Amino acid sequence: MKHTPLARLVRVVALGTALLAGTTFASAARCATPAELLAGYAEQSGAPADPDRGRQLFTTRHGREWSCASCHGALPTQSGRHASTGKPIRALAPAFDPQRFTDAAKTEKWFRRNCNDVVGRECTAGEKADVLSWLLTLAR
Repeated sequence: MKHTPLARLVRVVALGTALLAGTTFASAARCATPAELLAGYAEQSGAPADPDRGRQLFTTRHGREWSCASCHGALPTQSGRHASTGKPIRALAPAFDPQRFTDAAKTEKWFRRNCNDVVGRECTAGEKADVLSWLLTLAR
C-alpha cells in the first residue's frame, strides 16, 4: 500500500484520538467523515476543491474506455453497475449512502483503482478533492 501524506496524517490523527478515547488504533485509523477526507485532500493539494471540476472529471472520458459515470451513473445518487462485470455498485454520493467516504483506507484503495481505470494513473489530491466536493453537493 502506498503511504501518501494524507494517509499518514489520518493515521497520526486517529492514533491521537484513539489514545485519548481509549479505543484501538486499528479501528480508529479507518474512521473518517467525507468532510475530513475532503479537507485533507484540499490541504494536500494546496488549493481549494472545485465541485465543477469534480463533476467534469467524473462525467468525462479521459482517453480511456470509461468515465467514472460509466459505472456510477452521471448523477451517482442511485446504484450503478460495473461496466464490464455488471456487478452492482451502491450509490456513491454520501447523502445517499452514509457509509461512503467514512474509511480513509478504503477511499484511497478505490480512488487508486478507479483512477487507473478512468485516467490511466492515480488521481492527484486536487482531483480527489474536486470529485469529493462535487459528490458532497448532491443532497437528498
